Amino acid sequence: MVNIRDLDPSASPLDYYGSELRRLRDEAGLLQGQLGSIIFCTGSLIGQVETAKKVPTRDFSERLDAALGTGGTFSRLVGLVLRSQLPHWFQPYAEMEAKATYISTYQAQLVYGLLQTEAYARAVLGARTGDNLDARTAARMERQRILDRDYPPLMWVVLSEAVLHQEIGGREVMRSQLIHLLSLQGREWVKVQILPFEVGAHAGLMGSFNILRFEDDPDLVYTEDFVQGHMTANPSAIREGSLRYDHLQAAALSVEDSAALIARVMEERYGDQPEPDGRTVA
Repeated sequence: MVNIRDLDPSASPLDYYGSELRRLRDEAGLLQGQLGSIIFCTGSLIGQVETAKKVPTRDFSERLDAALGTGGTFSRLVGLVLRSQLPHWFQPYAEMEAKATYISTYQAQLVYGLLQTEAYARAVLGARTGDNLDARTAARMERQRILDRDYPPLMWVVLSEAVLHQEIGGREVMRSQLIHLLSLQGREWVKVQILPFEVGAHAGLMGSFNILRFEDDPDLVYTEDFVQGHMTANPSAIREGSLRYDHLQAAALSVEDSAALIARVMEERYGDQPEPDGRTVA
């Protein structure tokens, strides 16, 4: 059996979550296996979460709250736990992203994280290493909860056409991702434009960037290199970023024409493909 006495609740949000789970489970008079049976998981998983060896999911947390009658304790804690799984240099940006009232993003290679499907995100995050992949994927999905708020941020997304053609995770994953982008047409607070190849040289050749705007705080520009991210409220950087974004929006296809291009690429590249004998494969 693992040594639960080694757990330091103050070490991290994950450790605190584990210590609270053990405390409340003990108060309920339940063994790990008994609680596992109630929430449809193994006692081993309960033990791993209690000793901070496994990162809990939101679904797991909601089932814990229901089983232990905690009034939403674990559903609230899991947000902190999952955010702590983001790279340390990215966490300040994630906090500001969650507060933004308007998000503008240009993406040269990938679908913006807030619009990624889980399978697509998993393929992106696992491209270099599979270490802790479940937790890192769950953390990215957790970021997307800001889109389900009563008043989500307004989002304007410009994607290079290359994003549609760069096959991430295989054809099925890409098809589902493009379907997801098309499904966003029904949400008035998010707009997606595609910057077509035919534009040639454009204002986004230096790479992807995001602009965050707030009700009471200064605007921010965010960029990344292969090591970490960079966030600034410098007025000259904001001016330059805004100007570049205006040019990208002007050069991109309209929202309606962008949707048509997404649908066309989806069918041509990721639709059913005939095998040599004439049959089709999904």
